[in-house]
Amino acid sequence: MTKTAALASTSRLCPVDDELDGTLVFRLGYDGAAFSGFAEQPGGLRTVAGEVRRALETFLRRPVDLTCAGRTDAGVHAVSQYVSIPAHAGELAITHARWMRAMAALLPSDIALSAVYHSRPGFSARFDARSRTYRYRIVTGDAPPLLTRSVTWWHRLPLDVDAMERAAACLVGEHDFKSFCKTSSAVDKPTCRNVMAVSLERASALGEEHIAFTITGNAFLHSMVRTIVGSLVEVGAGRKDERWLSNALAACDRRAAGPTAPARGLCFMDVAYDEGALTPCP
Repeated sequence: MTKTAALASTSRLCPVDDELDGTLVFRLGYDGAAFSGFAEQPGGLRTVAGEVRRALETFLRRPVDLTCAGRTDAGVHAVSQYVSIPAHAGELAITHARWMRAMAALLPSDIALSAVYHSRPGFSARFDARSRTYRYRIVTGDAPPLLTRSVTWWHRLPLDVDAMERAAACLVGEHDFKSFCKTSSAVDKPTCRNVMAVSLERASALGEEHIAFTITGNAFLHSMVRTIVGSLVEVGAGRKDERWLSNALAACDRRAAGPTAPARGLCFMDVAYDEGALTPCP
């Protein structure tokens, strides 16, 4: 018997007509380079949701319906993505240690489970989220990044971080972010979002310096963070003045904003829920 089959055979099998007793919530990280985004898609494309669903279904021996805190685009990474599934009492009794062993065996090497929680019946990783945080990393200079090249955007020209930070201040608050949304996804859909905080700082990872742009909001539109970053780089590189970003925001027109930054520099960092909403799995 293979390792995967052995894990599946020892998991708890709950009758499909059992009453659901609660919700299992998983905190995941993934290297998005080889995925066509989080959400499953037709055509057999490799997705994070597809891999996670197959692993959970193998272990639980039943179909599962995943809900995630925020669907990431192709090539975008995550260190703290939350996924929820309705669960039976027997599944809620599975220990944290057992979950960790099982998912380490069943998930591919570019997805990792970091924590398991319990929540009330009906809890949704998406709809119960109070805020989401993303971070985008940019490396500047003549030398390309080496150890962090898969998670940063190399922009050869120097960037004025102070000017970028001043320009980004206009994003805080509730606004219509249609200018920073992929045009096709904004048709007949609400585009107002509440950005709670933005920051830019110089940081270091594995000995390589980078600029980190962090943004927290109640929710985000398709390509919104990457388009904001691409627009801020226009300011930082001196191609646009600081007031231009505010004008682009007010225009509610994608043509008014800057280019979309590459996916590899973006990482889904965290999700906030109400205090007490999640209980660590014992």
